[in-house]
Amino acid sequence: MKILKFGGTSVGNAERILNVARIVQAYAAAGEKFAVVVSAIGGMTDRLIQMSRIAASGSESYRQLLEYYSDVHRQVAHALIEDPERRAAVVQELVDGQIDLGNLLHGIYLTRDLSLKTLDYIQSFGERSCAFILTETLNGLGVDALYVNARSLVKTNEAFGSAKVYFDETNRNIVQHFANYPYKISVITGFIASTREGVTTTLGRGGSDYTAAIFGAALQAEEIQIWTDVDGVLTADPRKVKQAFPLASMSYEEALEMSHFGAKVIYPPTILPALEKKIPLRIKNSFNPEAPGTLICDCPEPYPGSVKGIASISNVSLLTFEGGGLFAASSTAARLFSVLAQQHINSILITQGSSQHSICLAIKPEEALTARDAIDGEFALEIQAKLVNPVRLEHDRAVLSIIGDNMRSRPGISGKFFDALGKNGINIIVTAQGSSERNISVVIRKEDETKALNATHDVFFLSNYYVMNLFVVGVGLIGSTLLKQIEQQREYLRNEMYVELRVVALANSRRMYFSPEGIDLKTWREQIETGVPTDLPAFVQTMRSLNLPNSVFVDNTADLSIRHLYAEILENSISISTPNKVAVSSEYDLYRRLKRLAEARGVKFFYETNVGAGLPVLTTLHDLIQSGDRILKIQGVLSGSLSFIFNSFREGTRFSDIVLEARKLGYTEPDPRIDLSGRDVARKLLILARESGRTLEIDDIRVENILPQACLDAPSVDAFLAELEQANDQFEALRKAAARDGKALRYLATLEGDEVYISLESLGPDNPFYNLSGSDNMIVFTTERYKERPLVIKGPGAGAEVTAAGVFAELLRIGYYLS
Repeated sequence: MKILKFGGTSVGNAERILNVARIVQAYAAAGEKFAVVVSAIGGMTDRLIQMSRIAASGSESYRQLLEYYSDVHRQVAHALIEDPERRAAVVQELVDGQIDLGNLLHGIYLTRDLSLKTLDYIQSFGERSCAFILTETLNGLGVDALYVNARSLVKTNEAFGSAKVYFDETNRNIVQHFANYPYKISVITGFIASTREGVTTTLGRGGSDYTAAIFGAALQAEEIQIWTDVDGVLTADPRKVKQAFPLASMSYEEALEMSHFGAKVIYPPTILPALEKKIPLRIKNSFNPEAPGTLICDCPEPYPGSVKGIASISNVSLLTFEGGGLFAASSTAARLFSVLAQQHINSILITQGSSQHSICLAIKPEEALTARDAIDGEFALEIQAKLVNPVRLEHDRAVLSIIGDNMRSRPGISGKFFDALGKNGINIIVTAQGSSERNISVVIRKEDETKALNATHDVFFLSNYYVMNLFVVGVGLIGSTLLKQIEQQREYLRNEMYVELRVVALANSRRMYFSPEGIDLKTWREQIETGVPTDLPAFVQTMRSLNLPNSVFVDNTADLSIRHLYAEILENSISISTPNKVAVSSEYDLYRRLKRLAEARGVKFFYETNVGAGLPVLTTLHDLIQSGDRILKIQGVLSGSLSFIFNSFREGTRFSDIVLEARKLGYTEPDPRIDLSGRDVARKLLILARESGRTLEIDDIRVENILPQACLDAPSVDAFLAELEQANDQFEALRKAAARDGKALRYLATLEGDEVYISLESLGPDNPFYNLSGSDNMIVFTTERYKERPLVIKGPGAGAEVTAAGVFAELLRIGYYLS
């Protein structure tokens, strides 16, 4: 025999009740032997409690809730019962019950008295009405169904609100009932029971599941099925972890751990009667009956992974009781837990350091103040003598647990767990692990719960498939090219590198757009136009509030003000990749602060493309220094735009025309003066100097200006280009002078000893910079190891393709470090 239990979400309205009836009808047609346990219509138990408390407060507004409750049940009956005579009889039966309920509520209103005993009776109306409607619906479909009020079978003590079952008597009643009605489909009210004197009781939270387990155990059922709104027990809460998936099977012990730490589909008392009789439970989805669900049993299927599920409790308070007087005080724990027991307060999590200096408890927030006052009262003399401290109370905490039988005796699980949290900037406040090794739990900030769940889920369930969430500011030449490259490489990254670069936010100078599920990079231009006006501080704030794991901020702009947001971004454990040179070439204090913040937060601050676009200049420099080499001299052509301009400046050309061509090709900044004035090269040289250990500011670099003052003073880019045309003769004279000596003009940056300068040089064929072509950059490192033959890095140093490729490579490096 099977027991099928349908919860409130499965019977939330007429359509859903009919869906349940169709499932039951299919079981009956297949010749299955089974019984049905049903909850109240979704939300009705809460309504009953609410109207009871309103009546007890002396307000007549409870009548409005009662009318709503009555209307819902009448409308459901009208929708489900087709035969007019039967429909009228069913509705009348419901109306009679609602009159009784109204009279009872009126009595509460008059007396202002609401006892747990009365509240239990009021709550029973929800299950009784729903089970009655479902029974009549089934009979209308040709299923021989029998309405069963569980109060006549399940007997309990008088602990109203959470009554304890007399199993011997209850089991006899259940067995006798099914002997009397062997061919009918019993539709049983969940949640409710009665004392031996017939007084209504309830079985507490999750009581309908408990009813199913009670009946299943009494009848030695083949299987107990809990029908809900998900495809079984999932690896995590699907509302918080979109990648969560259903488990095929799990042990009773794993299910108990999952339910204790927040899994909503099962409730601990539900499992215990089944566990005692070794009766399997199956979690099924009433909206997807074909799904196999999750089987909870004594011997689940072999499972390859270590962790079976991740659960969390979203809101707890943390009590810390500490002091030197706790050391070796044998009665402390006994007194502490005794005083909590007197207040009927249960601990969700308990941990004590081996020093015995402190004890931490996680409890429900509504019990926190009572618990604190009770403990402080119990230890008042010790507090007064300063042997212990008053209880420290912290709110807005969450408990996160990883659970699985396979965790036992498998080293490295906790390290993997803590590493996933640490790399995402999630601080562990308290940790606890039982000797069963089936569960590791941590207490974290409530605001980090969703991020922690996703980061942990990625590591344990999607470890072969790593997701990075990208927040991209700047979608001009470099930004749009980067998005194109990511889209083109998407399949390769997924299939070969098991990485997904998920763009979740975009911003240009006008609009910004967020989509935590990911932006379609085929239509990003249309999507960004539906966003809100761009506000970079608001962009960062939204990025922080989304709190997604493995987040990376990508700054493709040349914005001067954005550097002031970098510290906030790194503080929140978000990595940064940027071709924007402003931050690391600003004041030295900011440069050092950002570097230290990234190191302290365990995130990456990458800016390889600041010098040499896609060339591995900074990476090479770091490798040289970290391997113990000493930098003697750095010299280079650091501007791809200036390299192109002077490489193309030959006899028969005009300097201004070449600048225009470089601008058209996207090699220069929108205002070419930034390149031609040496400011851009100065920033790059400053970055190289700082990365090699020099404490320099931008003003410490001597820059030879090659532009006439009239070009520098021009009020606009167009005016500058006009003035540059007037200066063609001046540049032609420089070219001719170099050509007479068989040399070429090169704009060189030099770092040697205390000398840091940029100058326009005439170089002959024996110089390595003489043979540069196109937009090539070239950097020459002279070091202790590379003294006789310096180390040379050469390649394209300008253009959206190579710069975007450099950022792309950085993103993959960040993913490697974070995964």
